[in-house]
Amino acid sequence: MVYAHLGRLVNAWAVGGGLFILAIVFVTTANVSLFALDRVARPFGGTVSGLPGYEDFVSLAVSCAALMFFPLCQLRRGHVAVDVFTEKLPKHLQCGLDQLWSAAASLLALFLGYWMLLGMLESRNDGALSPVIGWPLWPFYLPGIVSLLLWCLVAALQAMGKGAHGNP
Repeated sequence: MVYAHLGRLVNAWAVGGGLFILAIVFVTTANVSLFALDRVARPFGGTVSGLPGYEDFVSLAVSCAALMFFPLCQLRRGHVAVDVFTEKLPKHLQCGLDQLWSAAASLLALFLGYWMLLGMLESRNDGALSPVIGWPLWPFYLPGIVSLLLWCLVAALQAMGKGAHGNP
C-alpha cells in the first residue's frame, strides 16, 4: 500500500521533471529563433538580442530536472545491472542480492541528499546568485533534495522486499 502511494508520488515527480525539460526546450527554441531573427535583421541594420540569462535558466533547470527522474528509475528498476555472474544463482539468492543493492542505493541517495542539503544551506548563507539574471541559487537545490529523498525511500522499501523482484 505504501509502495503504491509512493509509486504515484514518484510518477508525478517525474512528470514535474518532464515539465522542466519542456521549459528548457521552449526557452531554447525561443533563444535560437531570436538568434535566427538577428541574422535576418542585420543586413537591414537591425538587431535582435537573445534571451538574457538563457544559460543561467538552462543550467538551473537541468540541475532540477536530471535528479527528478532518479526515483522513477529506481521504482522501475531501470538502473544498470550486470547479472552475468548472478543469472545462474537460485532465485532467492538473486532476490537477496537485489535487496542488498537496493539497500546500498538507499544509503547512497541518503548520503548525497545530506551533502546536497549542506550545499543548499551554504549557498543560501553565502547569498550565491546566478551570474547573469541574479536568481538566488539555493531554491534550485530543493528539487534535488526531494528527488534524493524519494529515491532513498523507494530503494529502502525495495530493500525490505516491497515491490516484488523485477516488478515496480
